[in-house]
Amino acid sequence: MQKKYILPGLVSLMLGAGACTNLEEKVYSEIPAENFYKNRTEVMAAVLRPFTHANAWAAPTGQVGYWRVNELSADQLAWPQKGRHGFDGGDWIRLHNHAWIANDNNAWNPWRLMFWGMGFCNNTIKDLSAIDFKTIGMTDEDKAAIIAETKVLRAWHYLKLMDLYGNIPIVTEVGVPISPENAPRKDVWAFIEKELKENVDLLPKLAPSLVGRVTRAAGYAMLAELYLNAEKWAGTPRWDDCVAACNKILDGSCGSLSGGAPALETDLLKPFDNMNHLSPENLFQITYDYTVGNFRFGWNGDLWHYEQKKLYNANFNGNNGIVVIPTAFDAFSAKDLRRKNWLLIDTAKIDVAFRTNFNDSIVKGTEEYAGKPLVFVKEIRRNTEGETGPGGMTRGEENSGARFNKYRPGVQTSNVYWNNDFVLYRLAEIYYNKAEALMRKNGGVATAEVVDLVNTVRKRAFSATDWPTEAYTVAKLTLDEFLAERGREFIFEGKRRTDMIRFGKFTTASWWDHPASGQAKWELFPIPYNQMILNKNLKQNPGYE
Repeated sequence: MQKKYILPGLVSLMLGAGACTNLEEKVYSEIPAENFYKNRTEVMAAVLRPFTHANAWAAPTGQVGYWRVNELSADQLAWPQKGRHGFDGGDWIRLHNHAWIANDNNAWNPWRLMFWGMGFCNNTIKDLSAIDFKTIGMTDEDKAAIIAETKVLRAWHYLKLMDLYGNIPIVTEVGVPISPENAPRKDVWAFIEKELKENVDLLPKLAPSLVGRVTRAAGYAMLAELYLNAEKWAGTPRWDDCVAACNKILDGSCGSLSGGAPALETDLLKPFDNMNHLSPENLFQITYDYTVGNFRFGWNGDLWHYEQKKLYNANFNGNNGIVVIPTAFDAFSAKDLRRKNWLLIDTAKIDVAFRTNFNDSIVKGTEEYAGKPLVFVKEIRRNTEGETGPGGMTRGEENSGARFNKYRPGVQTSNVYWNNDFVLYRLAEIYYNKAEALMRKNGGVATAEVVDLVNTVRKRAFSATDWPTEAYTVAKLTLDEFLAERGREFIFEGKRRTDMIRFGKFTTASWWDHPASGQAKWELFPIPYNQMILNKNLKQNPGYE
C-alpha cells in the first residue's frame, strides 16, 4: 500500500530547500495570490508546503534543527569525535557540555529553520483567508478546516521555538512588523494555547486518508504537551488540562490511523517501520514516500556508521555520527526488549538473506578497525590504545557507542523500501503524559492509576516470563524512575532535553563526560547573534548578554 499524501512537486521543493542556507532570494517572476489559487490542487500545494519544510528541522535528517539540539544537549545521545572524524569545530562537544554561545550554528539554525516554516504557515493563512472557496469548487467548511489546520501547525512551530528559546516574537503575518520585539514566554504560551483551543475541534478526526496531516489527534497531543510543561513554560501548573487533553485521544474521539480508536502496537518496531503510516499507535508524523516520490526520512546521515547499510541491504551511507552514551545504554536492563530491538551493540552481523549482496557475514570496519569485524561497544574510548575507564567526547573510535536501530528501512527490493514516516506524537506518549500529570497532582507520588497507565506501555518491553518482576508498583515508580522510563521509551524521538528540564535535571544532574552545568541559563538557548544583528528590537536571554 503506497502513500500519496505529499504532492511530488512539493517533494522537489523540499529537496531544494533542505540544501538552502541563503534566505535572500532573487525573484525572476511573481504569481499574485489572486491569480494562483484557482483549484483544489493549488490550495493544497500551499497547505502542504510547511509540512515538507518540517523535514528540515523536526527530524534527524542532516540539518542542525530542533531534534539535534534537543537530543545532543541531554543525557542519552552524543556526537563524539571518533579518531580523525567528528570534531566539526567543537560544535557537538559544546552542545554536550552546555557551553554553546549565541553565534553557534546550534543556536542559529533551529531558529532559522523553524521561523522559516512558521512563515510558510503565515503566508498560507493570509492567502487562503482572502479566497472565496466556492469559486474553486470548495466549501466554506473546507476553508475553515484548512485554515484551522494551518493555524495549529503554526502553533506547533511556536511550541518548539518557545521550548528552545523562551522569549520569542509573536508574528502572524509575514513581514509585519519588520523588526518584532520578543514577547515574554508566558505570553507566547498563552498565544499557543489560544490558537490550539480555538482551532482543534475544527480539525478532522485522524483517519488513514489523513496520515501526516494535522488532525484533531495531533492538536490534542500538542495541547497535552503544552499543559504538561505549563509550570516551566508559563509559571502555572495545568495538570488537569493535560489529563483532559490526553483523555480526548484515549477515548477514541480523535480517530486513529486504523480507522477505529488508537491502540498500542504489541510489536516494538511497528510504530517505526516502513509501513508505519498504518500504525494505530501513531498520532502525527512527517510523511515520506521514497518508492514513489523519492522523498525519504534520511536518518542514516546522523545515525549510521559508514558501513551500517550492509546490515539492512540498504544503499545509503552514514556519517558515523550520533551514538548512545554509556550511561544511557546502562539505563536499559539486559531484559528490556527495547535495548535489544532499538539499539545496536556487539558484532555487526549481516542477515543471511543479504549476504549475496555483500559477500560476507560480518560488517568490517574502515578506520581504526579497517578490514576487521566491526564490533560496537558501549564505551567511547580508544580501545586500540588499550585505554580503560569511561573515555570522553574526544576519545572515540569508529565502533564507539551503541547505535540507532529504532527505524529500519527494509530491503531495496521492497515496494515500501525506506517509506518510514518520522513519528512526532504517538499513543505511548499520551499514556505517559496523563500518568505524569496525575502523579504530579498527587505531590509526585504514584497512584494505582498512574502505575497502570505506565505499565500498559512498558509491558511490551519484557517477556511474559520477565514481566512479573519488571512491572512497576506504586513504591517502585518514583519521579526519578519515571524520568528514566520516559528516556527508555522515547530514546531517539527528540524529547529528552524537554523532559529533563521539566524534571529539574537538565542543569543539576551529571552524566557520562558531563558534569552538572549548574546554571539555569542553559535551559534556554540564546537568541542567535545573527538574528539580533538583523533585528535590533530583540533582547537576549538572561545569561547570554
